[in-house]
Amino acid sequence: MVLTILLIKKNEFLLKMKKILILFIFCLLTNKVYSQELLKTLSDAFKNNSKLNAERASLNASKQDVNISIGEFLPSITLSGDIATQDNTNRTNQSGTTLADTTTEPSSKSILIEQKIFDGFTNYNDVKKSQLELRYAQIKLNKLEQEVLLDAAKAYYGLGYSVKNLEFNRSNFDLLERQVETDRSRLDRGEISLTDLAQSESSLAGASAKLITAKNELISGKKNFQKIIGSKAPDQIKLDFFPTLEIPDSLQKAINISKQKNPDLNLAKIDLEIARKEVLIAKGDLSPSAKLSYSLKKNEDVSTTVDQREQEEIKATVTWPIFDGGKNISSLRKAKFKMKQKQLISDDILNQIQIETANAWTTYNSSKGVLDATEAQLKAAEIANEGITLEYETGNKRTTLEVIQSRTLLLDARTSYAKAQRDFAIAQFNLLASIGDLYLDNIR
Repeated sequence: MVLTILLIKKNEFLLKMKKILILFIFCLLTNKVYSQELLKTLSDAFKNNSKLNAERASLNASKQDVNISIGEFLPSITLSGDIATQDNTNRTNQSGTTLADTTTEPSSKSILIEQKIFDGFTNYNDVKKSQLELRYAQIKLNKLEQEVLLDAAKAYYGLGYSVKNLEFNRSNFDLLERQVETDRSRLDRGEISLTDLAQSESSLAGASAKLITAKNELISGKKNFQKIIGSKAPDQIKLDFFPTLEIPDSLQKAINISKQKNPDLNLAKIDLEIARKEVLIAKGDLSPSAKLSYSLKKNEDVSTTVDQREQEEIKATVTWPIFDGGKNISSLRKAKFKMKQKQLISDDILNQIQIETANAWTTYNSSKGVLDATEAQLKAAEIANEGITLEYETGNKRTTLEVIQSRTLLLDARTSYAKAQRDFAIAQFNLLASIGDLYLDNIR
């Protein structure tokens, strides 16, 4: 007998474990599906966003600017040639004797090679400036990519909230519609008053208005999703799915990361470095410059007496601008003032990103607390509504107003919890964007 009981308990235990294992595997598969759906949404936003594509084209243009600047260090080679026909008529010599008319076809071929030797380091600083501008374009693209990811996450979870909000309001409308029908029957039997029925009908009208609003919000949410993502909006979104993100575990750590990775700060730093290079370039315009040139020119059929001629020349040229109406000096002063401006802007942005990071960190932490609180609120509202509704339908002393209030509280709790889920998910993305660490590789 004891052995039989033990076997039965063992089988029950194994059956429970099997159910738990199946549920665990189902949850894993479900999360994987929604993870892939979210990643696909974000990837679609990357591929279809026109601003991103325009910024990528701008980056390619900046790469060519670097090549152009490097080209200033290399020699230039120029080939040229010309040919002409000349008719010589009405010719006389010194004694007045008429000479015969002639026709010549002079031609020339030349090659010119020039090499800059020194230009006050202007070319060198110009290359460094172009490289900084390329880095600027790369960070600007990176910033836009993170903005697109954040907008895509807002569109995704915003649509998820709109779907849930419509679902809750439709359910509330259906319940109130059935309650009005029930209250009409109860009024005919004398169980409630006309006032109770009027309360139910008023609540139904209010629920109808909220349902219409929820439908319109869902339409707007889908349109916004299509605009940002560039693909058709899904019918369902799992609002309680939160991707695994590499969130800093402290405010100080978040601020330290933002000082290194925040794109606005890095753009300001590079802008300052570019301004410094422009000062050096302006100084180079005041310096002497030197270049070497080699030319070889060959002329044929030069005249009736000269059939062919070759000219070869090697030349060194040194120039030094002594006075140019004050333009160069004013350009140098202007570059220095701009450098000072960029320094002040960089300092201001450093303070600004620390404030923004602190705000994002606070929003993230508060959203976690709100999520936990609204979840508890929803559980309590569901229990209360179930009990009050059951007591009302069984003829106990619950009034129509109590039932309406209970359902209103339940609807508010449901929408608050859905809103908290949306806000918590977006707060994570917003925190990563504020520190400059929002990448597809960080989303799992």
